Amino acid sequence: MAVLGVQLVVTLLTATLMHRLAPHCSFARWLLCNGSLFRYKHPSEEELRALAGKQRPRGRRERWANGYSEEKPLCVPRDAPFQLETCPLTAVDALEAYYYMLGPARETNIAVFWCLVTIAFSIKVFLTVTRLYFSAEDGGERSVCLTFAFLFLLLAMLVQVVPEEILELGLEPGLASMTQNLEPILKTQGWDWAFPLAKLAIRVGLAVLGSMLGAFLTFPGLRLAQTHRDALTMSEDQPMLQFLLHTSFLSPLFILWLWTRPIARDFLYQLPFGEAHFSLLSDSAFNSLRLWVLVALCLLRLSLTRPHLQAYLCLAKSRVEQLRREAGCIEAREIQQRVVRVYCYVTVVSLQYLTPLILTLNCTLLLKTLGGYSWGLGPALSLSPVLAAARHGPVGPKEDEAQQAAARITGALGGLLTPLFLRGVLAFLIWWTAACQLLSSLFGLYFYQHLAGS
Repeated sequence: MAVLGVQLVVTLLTATLMHRLAPHCSFARWLLCNGSLFRYKHPSEEELRALAGKQRPRGRRERWANGYSEEKPLCVPRDAPFQLETCPLTAVDALEAYYYMLGPARETNIAVFWCLVTIAFSIKVFLTVTRLYFSAEDGGERSVCLTFAFLFLLLAMLVQVVPEEILELGLEPGLASMTQNLEPILKTQGWDWAFPLAKLAIRVGLAVLGSMLGAFLTFPGLRLAQTHRDALTMSEDQPMLQFLLHTSFLSPLFILWLWTRPIARDFLYQLPFGEAHFSLLSDSAFNSLRLWVLVALCLLRLSLTRPHLQAYLCLAKSRVEQLRREAGCIEAREIQQRVVRVYCYVTVVSLQYLTPLILTLNCTLLLKTLGGYSWGLGPALSLSPVLAAARHGPVGPKEDEAQQAAARITGALGGLLTPLFLRGVLAFLIWWTAACQLLSSLFGLYFYQHLAGS
């Protein structure tokens, strides 16, 4: 019944499409007969000629030999006994209608759009939570955010000068690919002086973006360190859970290793085996393995959401126990506020824990799609430079000036946002997000271990 229902839905959808495409398609009519849709074929010219009792028309030489200079149209009686043959609609017909409506060249990957929307919402969540810290006037959260933002700005500029032989983020090949496609566009406008400025603007933009991400991830890292310590304390009798907690806490360090060439790629390429060296993985296989490791680490941290949030909720119990060790009296309302404040703030803690995870996972998916990588161990897609459509793509004579301008802009963007350039930018975002998480969480461990109790 489910298969019949799916076939009925596909059939009805195809009939609707064909009804709209009837003036443009090669099909004659689409009718509804006995609850089933059928496609009616045109009777061929040979069949109509046979029904009319007429012979096959003579060739051009025969007509000229008999004195005929023009071909007369075929005429048949209106009451000729011809019949239409029917055949049921299939998936091929629906596919034909789909390709007619939206060809493969105009098709857009909707998964890329949803990943971009998710990343935009993650940034919005970071802004909302950080605004809470800046609105507090009596605390030092604002000073902490600004201090870490300045520190991460310096680190982001230092990371971009690390050579590709050590940190293979792919920024240099990406900028070179973008400049190669940007050069003809700027030369036609006489803007040769803009090449160094374009590179400088991209690097400064990445540094500013890294500073903002560092400020956003400061308090999530501090909170992760606190919940990690409490979760380890609660799971003293569960060694397997403690192992997973340690692995999840050190997962940003594993991500940093994946892009450190001497530790990751070169080690697998020159794996020592006695006196000889052999390569364990190819380039495409290593890139695919790196994507799978990123997804696995994200899923591991996602699976440990409950222990971390439960560890935060247990702060209410520890606060009550600490209150019992104090002398004097206290108002009942203050006791309620200390307990309720924990349960009200758990939503913010959930966002601080899950938002970096969602950001890393969606950047990984974009890196796979836009960077031309593959999930399998086979060869990846070719990364030949994508030239602008405005330079090579002819514009139809019927298009107006607005359509021509839109085509040129789209072609220019397609030539600038090459897979190599997108690889470098997305790899930098993933690596930098992991670096910010690791630094802030390690600082949080030191703070709660040595400074918070003093």
